[in-house]
Amino acid sequence: MIACRKCARLGSAYWEVQPVRRAKQIGKPLKPVQFPVRRVSTPSLAETLEVAQDFGSRIRTAREELELSHEDLGRKIREKVSVLRKIESGKMIPDHALAEKLGHALKIKLLVSPSEPKAPSTASSPPEITLGEVAQLKKKKTEATEERKPS
Repeated sequence: MIACRKCARLGSAYWEVQPVRRAKQIGKPLKPVQFPVRRVSTPSLAETLEVAQDFGSRIRTAREELELSHEDLGRKIREKVSVLRKIESGKMIPDHALAEKLGHALKIKLLVSPSEPKAPSTASSPPEITLGEVAQLKKKKTEATEERKPS
């Protein structure tokens, strides 16, 4: 260390590192920690359920029937108001824990048994247009406009 003459007079040129004293252990030695054997658990009933498709409308109608505002419901279940609004609008799907809290607070059933996947019906969907059909439509359209043009 570099020090001025006045400061150097105050100290000594020799410095010795003091060993750190540790407190002696009094009592019995600690036993090694034994972790419990990990068991494979079967999924509980709540894990096999899924959130209902119309959860947003169910929550909104139940909240309005109980005359609760978003803020009141948020305080009741200790959840943010923005999360509740997103769930009601369908922008966010609640997880199982939140769905259980909402269901308990609003006295509704949000978790239902999983439904079988529905195959898309061809009758309700509009027919798809192929590229060949588009070319034929354009050809017919140009022929119709050429016939209308006066020469």
